[in-house]
This record gives sequence, structure tokens and C-alpha cells, in this order.
Amino acid sequence: VLAVVVADTRDHARAAAELVAVTYEVHAPNTDARAALADTAPLSVWGTDSNVMSTSAYTRGADFEEAFAASAFTVHETFHTQRIEHAFLEPESTVAVPSGNDGDRTLHVYSGGQGVWDDRNDIAAVLAVDPSRVTVELVSNGGAFGGKEDMSNQAQTALAAWLLGRPVKCTLSREESFRMHAKRHPIELEYWAGCDAEGRVTALKVRGIGDSGAYASVGMKVLERAAGHACGPYRWPSLDIETIAVRTNNLVCGAFRGFGANQAQFAMEGVLDRLAEQVGISGWEIRKRNVIKPGEEWGPGQIMDDGAGGAEACLDRIEAAYDDAIAAGKAVGLGLGLKNSGLGNGFREVSKAVIRFLAPVGDAPGRIEVRHGWTEMGQGVHTVALQVAAQELGVDPERIDVIVDTTRELGFGQTTGSRGTLMVAGSVSDAAAAALAEGCQADVDYEGEYVVDWTQKLGDPSVANPTIHAVFSFAAQLVIANPETGDIEKVVAVHDVGKAVNPTLVEGQVEGSVHMGLGYALTEEFPTDPETGFPTNTTLRSLGILRAKDVPEIEVQLVEVPQPRSPFGIKGVGEIGLVPTAPAVAAALHAADGEWRNVLPMGLPTRRP
Repeated sequence: VLAVVVADTRDHARAAAELVAVTYEVHAPNTDARAALADTAPLSVWGTDSNVMSTSAYTRGADFEEAFAASAFTVHETFHTQRIEHAFLEPESTVAVPSGNDGDRTLHVYSGGQGVWDDRNDIAAVLAVDPSRVTVELVSNGGAFGGKEDMSNQAQTALAAWLLGRPVKCTLSREESFRMHAKRHPIELEYWAGCDAEGRVTALKVRGIGDSGAYASVGMKVLERAAGHACGPYRWPSLDIETIAVRTNNLVCGAFRGFGANQAQFAMEGVLDRLAEQVGISGWEIRKRNVIKPGEEWGPGQIMDDGAGGAEACLDRIEAAYDDAIAAGKAVGLGLGLKNSGLGNGFREVSKAVIRFLAPVGDAPGRIEVRHGWTEMGQGVHTVALQVAAQELGVDPERIDVIVDTTRELGFGQTTGSRGTLMVAGSVSDAAAAALAEGCQADVDYEGEYVVDWTQKLGDPSVANPTIHAVFSFAAQLVIANPETGDIEKVVAVHDVGKAVNPTLVEGQVEGSVHMGLGYALTEEFPTDPETGFPTNTTLRSLGILRAKDVPEIEVQLVEVPQPRSPFGIKGVGEIGLVPTAPAVAAALHAADGEWRNVLPMGLPTRRP
């Protein structure tokens, strides 16, 4: 944003904005992430000394070169994933309302972001005022998928209202939304992998380059997750992993459902399928022989707890459908994935909740308030909070009012990382326990807390086996296609969620994820001009989103392998939902026509009878 125009109507504001003249000194942009790493490449961002935003790397186990050379079968392949637009239902909109006079002015901001307190702190920093003078109220935002973690127009709207002393509203058009919020990272992933004669994996080397655009957003964290998840849910005796987040002059990239795991496991699963073909075993069998199990060392060195049993449980559950589809002569593809829930990597995560019993009114029992700070964006976090409170307190759920509390900071951070259900359930359960211990007195705030503080940073040299994440979800997805045409007929999605607090919500999450994953695999892309870096697609229709009539049957099966140290054994479902989808599609299409695919999107099958 270079300039802000404020007017009495939207039409007047847009007409005036057209009159703003900007003179540019145009430099050659960096539009290729690999080229931007060259010593001779210009700096993408003024004031930096390198186009490398971050590097995430670790090695584990035996020497890679020796283990790779000793392998009976090897694969060396480069995979390319694309930039994707979130396409959430509602574009970004903000209303800012000032109150009071200059000396004691306050500001009330209605925001559709993913974290009201982060929005508040950032707005206060822009205005150079104490955060106590800014209140941000959440307006449920019609979906986000990570695309509303970064502020878009909140700060500009707040600034205008603050300067003018009157309410200001700013709603982005769809094209403005496309240009402003972060996208899914395009990542180039080069894989070297080996296995022995029986198909047991031996050595893995990965080099990844992610295009983060010209703003940091959470690019370094996305590439950190890609590095951590690059080995998939398997046990590798030798690992050499490195991923780089690169600054370019393309659109900013940041958080998007899956957060680096999608890109990495598209490559990992593709490599595993290639090895299986060389060994002469099925995709299911090679996964069964290598799947990570409780007590084993995974990837960055984490010793997996009993929750890791979900990976094999998903494989075992999907075996019958896999065998039946092959027996029926179908072209099938299998993907197995894992994805952390929560932030991990050494962050201390705290979520609080407050339960308050209101005094009875007449003969009717008093209402019960359950207050939390999580953003509702279609995932049903309010329903989960209500369910937990009703169960733990033993009360009629009709008495409960769930409120997003913006009057106190409840220490939750943003609604990200598939952790809403996990954290809100833990904090509401703790608040309920506090209330029961004190007799559930009226007009008392009973505060509960859930804390995750036992993770370490990826590659931490001070820890022999760093626990980089406290919770993982697992999923196996089977794609069944017509062997003659390659048309996808059905997807079977088996997901381990630890505990399905609300099975209907969970199934809806998985179905939506599979739809998104199929688009990611086949048709969706948000390309930019290679000369300028500007987007070339500016309408929803041009994104390649699969229409409802084009989506195959989706069968959801839920597996519940409880997560230790987690409330009710909960894991998560939002992030893992489409991690296995694209590789399963690639494997099914290979089964149909014999071609390996390493570039997303793969395109709809073109062969017809």
C-alpha cells in the first residue's frame, strides 16, 4: 500500500485513488527463487544483505553418501509445487471506530483476522499508542486457511480512522485480496533416496528452495516445517535435509493449510512410489515396511510417542479398500502423511479460557458463559468449547453461551496450526475443573489454562533427540481412478485425529480438505508474470478451483489413536487434511498411464475412451 484515499462513498474513494500519481524507478525484479540465490543476483528487498531469508537444516544417522551408495535401489528426482491462492469465502474487511478526544482517544476495530490480539498489538504499534487504547473485536471471517494470519487492511483502516476521528470502513475487492494476502509457497524439492532389496529405506537427502516473495510473513517457518516433514511418516537411518526460504519480488507467500508439509510430502511420497516399483512391491507394502512407530526416531531426531501409532493404524484401516480397488482393476494411488498440530519448535504455547456462572433469573437456572479468544472461521471451535464445558460440568448445553472475549488477553496466539480444538478443549476443561472445585459459584470468573512447553527447535544441537512437535496427526488417502481414462472416481480418506470431539465437524473438515487437495493436485495455480512478478490470474474463475460437480465421491473414515499429554487424546484435523492427496493422485495417474509426475498442478487427464 503506497497511499490511502478516504471518502464518503466507495465509488468516490476509488475514483480519487485513480488520480494518485506515483513515479517509479523500475529495477529488474527477482522472479526466480533459484536465480535469486546467485551471488550476482540483485537484492530483492532494500535494506537486506542477502536474498536468503532463512535456512533450515539437519543431518541424522549414518553418513548419507555411504548409505546411498550402498543402497540396492535409488531415486534422484526434482519436484516442483506451485503458488496457490486461498480463495476463502469473504475478502478482507475492517471497520475502525474511534471514541473520545485526542488525549484519551480509543479505537475499536472490527477485524476478520486470525488473531485479535496480534491485530491489536500491530495496530497499536502503527499508531504509536499504548495497546490498551485499541480494542479489536473478531468478526467471524468466512474461512482463512492461513491467509488471514498477516494483517491486510486493518492497520491502514485504523490509521485513517485515528487521523480523521471518525469511523472508517475498508473492504478489499477480490482482485485486491489476491494481490495483498500471502499465498502458498512454490517450492522446488530435489530428493535423493535409497532402499535395500526388500524395500526398507536407507538414506534420504533433500534440498528445498521456497519462494517467499518480498515480505517475510512466516516464510522461514513454512520452510522449517517443510524440512521437518521432508522425510514423511517413515524411519530413515540416514538423513541430510536442507530447505531455504528465498526473498524474491513475487507475491508474498506465507501460511496455508498444511504449511510446508504438503509440498514436502508430495515429493516424499512420489519418491517412495518410485522405489516400490523398482523393488517390485505395492505402494501399500513399502509404506507398511517403513512406517514410523512409537518409540522410534523420526526425521529430525524426535522419539515418537504412542500417538505415532496412528500412522500404521491409518495404513491398516485403508488396506481393504486398497486391495478391493486393485482387485476390481482400478488404477489406485496411496498417500500417507503426517502433520504437526500447534506451533512447536520451542515455542511456549498457552491457551486460557474463562467459565462464569450467571445468577438465576426467576425460576430458570442461570446462563453459563464460556469465554475464549480463538477465531471461528468455519472449523467449529465454538461448538467444541460448548461440548467440553457441557460434558465436564454436567449441564444442559442449552444453558451455555460461548463468547470470543476481547476484553482480556487469554494467551492463545492466533488460530493457526490445527490447534484450536486441541488448545480450547484443554483450557475449557481446566476452567471447568476449577469451577467444580469451588462449587460453581455465581458471578465468579473461573480461569483455566492449557500449556505446551516441552518442544525444542529443529536442529537444536544441545538436545540429542529434540521434540520439535508435541502432537502429530496422521492420514492415509486412497485415490481410485478409471484405468482407461485416468478420471478419479473416488477418494477414501482415513484420518487419525486422536479423538473426534465432533465427528460431523471432523468429516466436514476432511471432505473440504480433499476438495482442496484435488484442486492442488490437478488444476489450481496462481501464476505470475516471469518478467514482472505480477499476478496473471485475477478472478476466482481463473484459479482452477474444482466445482462441486467435478468432485468425486469422498469416503471419510476416522481412526482414534489417543495422543499422550493431550486433552481427551485430541490431535487435530485441519492441517493434515490434504497432505496425502496430491501424491495419491499422482500415483493413481501413474497406475493409469505409466507416467511419473513431479510438477503441480498435474492437469486433468486428457485421454478418453
